[in-house]
Amino acid sequence: MTTGALTTSPSETLAWEAENRSRASVAAWLAAIMTLAGALLTSIAFNSMPKYEDRTVTIIDGLRDLAAGQPLPAGRAVLQLQFIGDHPLRFIPGPLLSALGALLLYFALAYLFRAARARSGALSQGVLISLATGAVTYAIGTMVIGIMRVVEGANLAANATNSDALDALQGGPMIVGTIIQLVGSFILGFALVMISLNAMRTGLLPRFIGIIGMLAGATFVLPLDQQGIIRAFWIGAIGFLIAGRWPSSVPAWQTGKAEPWPSAAETQARKAAAREAAAAGAGATSPPPTDVQLPQQPEQQSTQDQRRKKRKRG
Repeated sequence: MTTGALTTSPSETLAWEAENRSRASVAAWLAAIMTLAGALLTSIAFNSMPKYEDRTVTIIDGLRDLAAGQPLPAGRAVLQLQFIGDHPLRFIPGPLLSALGALLLYFALAYLFRAARARSGALSQGVLISLATGAVTYAIGTMVIGIMRVVEGANLAANATNSDALDALQGGPMIVGTIIQLVGSFILGFALVMISLNAMRTGLLPRFIGIIGMLAGATFVLPLDQQGIIRAFWIGAIGFLIAGRWPSSVPAWQTGKAEPWPSAAETQARKAAAREAAAAGAGATSPPPTDVQLPQQPEQQSTQDQRRKKRKRG
């Protein structure tokens, strides 16, 4: 899908969007489904993990064992990490689906980027580069963390201590994966905010959806939606907008031009003007009052005069 900045006419813009609409909407829906599925599988995997609460090693227990010359027993952190290493098929699918959801997010947002830039030209090409870079780095970091967590658990020694488990989770590969994911989160969140803002300004996104999009971009950085639930529902809604299946009309998708949404003041002014026009129209078409007597015709007036004279003679 070509996403470069082009100065195109509205008809050319609409033709390009019609040609790529199906792929972009399907990518948006798949991104939403995989993001939700990844979050759900990850949550189920960690919630089903044994708690090993009876294997908690306190500081007092550790000091007592050391004083007695006994090795420290495997604590809860060790047993949980070993459990992860023993069940890779339970803990890898979640990060894998989340990574695929981030990659598919690029194709849907690249389409929205192209549509917004064709209508205003204010969106920098750097935003598209940020979108691609952020999606790839976020996906790689997510996969590295998910896979290395399983690998470190499988490689943990049988006599490992809680300190060994923590060192494994904070070791080189895990730190690298975390840094890559964090960098990807910042870049991808920035791109999502910029695309949502410009698409809303050109009228491609209703105001509510545009605001939710900027909020979803912020959740890549802020700990507000770590499972990506808001992001999943937002990108699903974008799929319906791209596919032309939004419940209400969105003029910018139909004209190929920027159709900014009216401000609150403009909306109030239009409503006031409509009320005044309706009131003026009602006044112009209202019937005359029924209690006003119409002037009598000359023949009717002369007939009534003759009747009065006859009554006086009689």
